[in-house]
Amino acid sequence: MLGVGIKMATIKLENLVKTYGEVKVLHNVNGAIKDGELVVVVGPSGCGKSTLLRMVAGLETITSGNVSIGNRVVNELEPAERDIAMVFQNYALYPHMSVRQNMAYGLKIRKIDKGEIDRRVNEAAKILSIHEYLERKPRQLSGGQRQRVAMGRAIVRNPQVFLFDEPLSNLDAKLRVQMRLEIRKLQQRLKVTSIYVTHDQVEAMTLGDRLMVLNDGVVEQFGTPIELYDRPETIFVAGFIGSPSMNFIPATCQKDFIILCNGTKVSKFKGDHKRVTLGIRPEHLQIDNKGNVQVIVQMVEQLGANSLIHGLLKETDVEIVVSIPGHVTAEVGSVMAFNMKKDNTHIFHTDTGKRIA
Repeated sequence: MLGVGIKMATIKLENLVKTYGEVKVLHNVNGAIKDGELVVVVGPSGCGKSTLLRMVAGLETITSGNVSIGNRVVNELEPAERDIAMVFQNYALYPHMSVRQNMAYGLKIRKIDKGEIDRRVNEAAKILSIHEYLERKPRQLSGGQRQRVAMGRAIVRNPQVFLFDEPLSNLDAKLRVQMRLEIRKLQQRLKVTSIYVTHDQVEAMTLGDRLMVLNDGVVEQFGTPIELYDRPETIFVAGFIGSPSMNFIPATCQKDFIILCNGTKVSKFKGDHKRVTLGIRPEHLQIDNKGNVQVIVQMVEQLGANSLIHGLLKETDVEIVVSIPGHVTAEVGSVMAFNMKKDNTHIFHTDTGKRIA
């Protein structure tokens, strides 16, 4: 990378706890990020994901547990000693410096040779397609260009680890799509172990080799995007991963069958769990005139290739969303029948929220 040997490092999080007084923000977080892997920490606002990232960076003290980077525990090391580079959501660029000076600043204070600084800055600028902006000030750049400068400043450091703290949240929707693709291509090219924090599950699914889903400081699940989509371990993960969100229907187990809250018998299921929640994704409900899931249509969102039917499960107040082909028409107020495949249904324990095998 940048003319220097590629440096890779594993990151280990062992029983990490963070408290502020009586408030416990992170609860025994465990996980290992492999060499060259990009792991996305995803969850709603306030779940502790940025706190976790700052603990890895050395910007937050660790209440208990260990953070290891490249087989050394870094709990007591200053941020500058951890060989990491961080990209923030607000870019954190010096307004009075040019792009070149911003990218070179970290190397300059480390007393790197000027020729080596110039070489690294020029190479990073070329990788990020910002070489023509090197003499401009940050105020003369667009949001996307500023984010590239922030990434360039991280790249020239040639770190063991990249840490991204919601770097795209200040960009408009179209630019965010473009930039997340660029970040993914860049990380795959440089092969630097990376942790990326976001609250956007679509961003998480498209960027991460694996996702760590946090909820109130607890790791709900840690796996590949398709593992979380196909086999969510909790109701929280099932509802958070996937767009539109999974449908949840109160149900019971009776005589080896799942019975929906409106009395509809939907599938065989052996278990002694009386109260359960059945989950089915909008794209896994199929139009079938003889289908046993009947939905009263309340609204139709036409999106072109597909349409979203918003309605209520017949004889209940349970909201249902269904994704259907865009050319299929649906009348508000009508009743549409759907079929759900057993392979695509998910059964959760209503009280614990955990998946029932």
